[in-house]
Amino acid sequence: ATQQVSPPKMLSLLAQRTAASGAVASRHHSISLCSKFTTQQCRARIKFTQIYSGTKFWMSSQAEPSAQTVPITFIDTTGEEIEVQATVGKHMLDIAHDNNIELEGACGGECACATCHLVFDQEIYDTLPEKVDEEDDMLDLAFELTDTSRLGCQVTVREDFAGIRVRIPDDGY
Repeated sequence: ATQQVSPPKMLSLLAQRTAASGAVASRHHSISLCSKFTTQQCRARIKFTQIYSGTKFWMSSQAEPSAQTVPITFIDTTGEEIEVQATVGKHMLDIAHDNNIELEGACGGECACATCHLVFDQEIYDTLPEKVDEEDDMLDLAFELTDTSRLGCQVTVREDFAGIRVRIPDDGY
């Protein structure tokens, strides 16, 4: 589907979407935006292209399948359970941030702190890849450390995570 969009409307759409969508602009005046339509579980790629006259913009969109998601429940420090749809392949820290769940990740996911500490059920913990030494070192700094503790920046969501529950320990503050 193609429709004409006025330059002010395009600029308005661009301003609203750029930061959150990861827009990419080029010298050819072509801008691609991605947004997720949760009701259809698809991603729409919307491409704005400047027409040679410089006075009109055209918008076309094509639907493409979205990444697979699985339901995961975070249990916060108060015991509240928050179920989210987690994208397979993303780190647990990013899933928490994407869903406004309070999990700090002060180092930005570089395995240089323990502020994204999570506690997994034993059954899931046993299936996770082995911890690297750096993660073990950081976990030594974590509050409420358990035998099934991991850093959210080091655990990637898998298809078999569907329905798991992960506890966010109290960080002591």
